[in-house]
Amino acid sequence: MSEFFLHSFNTLGHGLTGYVVPFLFVLTIVVFFHELGHFLVARWSGVKVLTFSLGFGPELVGFNDRHGTRWKISAVPLGGYVKFFGDDTEASTPSAETLAAMTAEERDGSFHHKKVGPRAAIVAAGPIANFILAIVIFTCLFTFFGKPSTTARVDKIEANSAAAAAGFQVGDVVTAIDDTKIGSFSDMQRIVGTHAGEKLTFTVKRGDTSVQLTGTPELREVKDPFGNMHRLGVLGITRQTAAGDTVTERVDPATALWLGVKETWFVIDRTLAYIGGVFAGREAADQVGGPLRIAQISGQVASIGLAALIHLAAVLSISIGLLNLFPVPLLDGGHLLFYAVEAIRGRPLSERAQEMGFRIGLGLVLMLMVFATYNDILHLAAS
Repeated sequence: MSEFFLHSFNTLGHGLTGYVVPFLFVLTIVVFFHELGHFLVARWSGVKVLTFSLGFGPELVGFNDRHGTRWKISAVPLGGYVKFFGDDTEASTPSAETLAAMTAEERDGSFHHKKVGPRAAIVAAGPIANFILAIVIFTCLFTFFGKPSTTARVDKIEANSAAAAAGFQVGDVVTAIDDTKIGSFSDMQRIVGTHAGEKLTFTVKRGDTSVQLTGTPELREVKDPFGNMHRLGVLGITRQTAAGDTVTERVDPATALWLGVKETWFVIDRTLAYIGGVFAGREAADQVGGPLRIAQISGQVASIGLAALIHLAAVLSISIGLLNLFPVPLLDGGHLLFYAVEAIRGRPLSERAQEMGFRIGLGLVLMLMVFATYNDILHLAAS
């Protein structure tokens, strides 16, 4: 047992600049913009903001702005929160006694005395800010670094693979999959990798002719350059990249914005498809990771370069935005669920019902954290 913990410590203890700094860099960006979304819409709605905190627990450093908001960095850097006037806790749960004792002037600045529309807008602004951040990051990356692409050419075919069964030949160039245009080998890998076990139609340029082939990617465990295992659909095709094969296409800002939106939607779509696959039994839940996995990946990606680390921040921002929209009390989606019920009923749920909901939500969130950490430990032990 001691050897296991020593191994895990050595794996993550790559050094302060190896894992911890990239992890905090990525997480701080994502959390800051999430909470900034809540903060800005609250200010625009006339709600008094008491606290804007990066992290939880004891305050390390902070200051008060001219509106009386306490901006601070707290000791536990695994999230953050915005506390509004009228909130009893950092999770935006109210105290009935406190709300009832407020004066008319205090109610005007209280989050819980706002109509359901403004409250829903304030809560939804956090996840929306995460999606906007991702679009902005992707747009900037496409604008300043361009869009690299490598022709989807078949240079090698594995024996007895899905590609061999489909009739692929060396020299074929894939131009479309199920009527989706393929502009690069990575485009093809994305579609194939996320459609394991599904029959796909490939439009292939073979010499001067166009050929249609039908193939079904096989689900395999694939090791990435850092040694992490992923379950992906595989055809059994290899692309051997030579000097000059990869072309970086420069794009204008408008095109970059469109590509940024498409990239954001792709991550959302695949994340939801994976979650749906877990509940349907088609996907394994061991890919769900927590802070340890994020720290490890952050360190690995940081070794590639700053652009790759910022790209990871965009992907993580989308993931956190989606997670917060789940209809689980305690998360933003749970609050939105309560507000939807309130809008339909014409009055909020009882204090007892909301309290029970938050307790259930807390239990579910804690279970998810424990499960993710368990997966992280198994992953580190196997790496």
